[in-house]
Amino acid sequence: MIVLGVILLIIGFLTGISILWTIGIILLIIGLILWVLGAVGHAVGGRKHYW
Repeated sequence: MIVLGVILLIIGFLTGISILWTIGIILLIIGLILWVLGAVGHAVGGRKHYW
């Protein structure tokens, strides 16, 4: 999700399409939040890893 957000940010910036820029920012923020939650050990989406 983070990679998709960055790709949409770049495409939106280069083409000047603001909706791609907005969606890219939203996906980037959500991806970072989920990544941080997963890194600190919280179960994200019902998945918990035991290692």
